[in-house]
Amino acid sequence: MSVSKPEIINKISKNFPNLYKKDINKLFDILLSEIIKALKNGERVELRDVMTFETRIQKERISLNPKTLEKVQVPEKKTILFKCSKEWKNKLNEQK
Repeated sequence: MSVSKPEIINKISKNFPNLYKKDINKLFDILLSEIIKALKNGERVELRDVMTFETRIQKERISLNPKTLEKVQVPEKKTILFKCSKEWKNKLNEQK
């Protein structure tokens, strides 16, 4: 099951009825844009006791096209490394 942005905003607005949905939506957009901006600049994003995001650089390499077995040059690129906190990991793995 996946959770969409409107579902998250609805849950937050139910928990905090004094906040407007448009304000929650704007706050959510600002949070995501700041995380993206930091990752683009190569910075590490850490939400304490929740998760961390970090960019890693994959080196340039030569790979094989599985269909034609032709060698293909793959350029250097950035990937995102996501780590969940130990506390969240333990909560996810608890037996019901």
